[in-house]
Amino acid sequence: MAPHDAVLGWDEDTTAEAYEAFTRAFPMYGTTSRDLGRRARLGDSRLVLDLCGGAGATAKAILELTPATARVISLDNAAAMQRVGRRTLDDPRLTWVTAAAEDLDRHAPTAEVDAVVCNSAIWKTDVPRVFTAVHTVLRPGGRFVFNIGGGFAGVEHDDEKSAHPGPSLNRLIHQVAARDYGYAPPPTRPPAPKLPLEAVTAHLSSAGMDLVDAEVVAQHGTVAEKMAWLSIPVFARPDGDFTHAQRMEMLAKAYAQTIPDAQTVTSWLVVVAERPKVRP
Repeated sequence: MAPHDAVLGWDEDTTAEAYEAFTRAFPMYGTTSRDLGRRARLGDSRLVLDLCGGAGATAKAILELTPATARVISLDNAAAMQRVGRRTLDDPRLTWVTAAAEDLDRHAPTAEVDAVVCNSAIWKTDVPRVFTAVHTVLRPGGRFVFNIGGGFAGVEHDDEKSAHPGPSLNRLIHQVAARDYGYAPPPTRPPAPKLPLEAVTAHLSSAGMDLVDAEVVAQHGTVAEKMAWLSIPVFARPDGDFTHAQRMEMLAKAYAQTIPDAQTVTSWLVVVAERPKVRP
């Protein structure tokens, strides 16, 4: 079963406002967006597509990395996220398109996009359909750069392996939920990785693209940042029949057991692909 943030809840004003506030207060999305943008080699780009662009954190990074004459399309199917983005990111080079990732080829000129960048969202899409659509819009030699959370990719960076032991904030939330709210998580086996590199490579090949590079990277943060992230309605835990207010009560009780400045580490698989150049 997919987490409740996989599809539902993104097109809601409360989520959009909280998400955008998080991107302004904490560096996670800005840092990862700039990393993806650098790997996409945007220096000579004329047209870049920000896929599943949300409220514009990645579009902002792309605009900073591209020439002044470049155009950027930020595509997302959540109108609420884009309403917040339009209010906070006003740039004549940026076009907001409300559409599903699987339909991106209907909203960009065929074989003219220099790069497609997708931050923290590719696993929520119909991956084979999206990869095929990306191939359609990319110019020959154009890059497709995206990242996948370590749990979904089945990878773990050495920094995460050696991180200070102790219960995570997620674990503490579930303990509080069980102790104070009668929460009984359904018995499940650890899920198999949704998008391991082998599957990604196979999907890219089927779509006519080449894998250029894949790297496991570590994202460093703090427990305070994790707490703020879990305050966003679509990320709040645990799953189950709880109100958002109850989830925030659980989060507060769990957070009180932590050291806010303690360091956290998450792992990500970063993938760089390319539409092959036309050979003479």
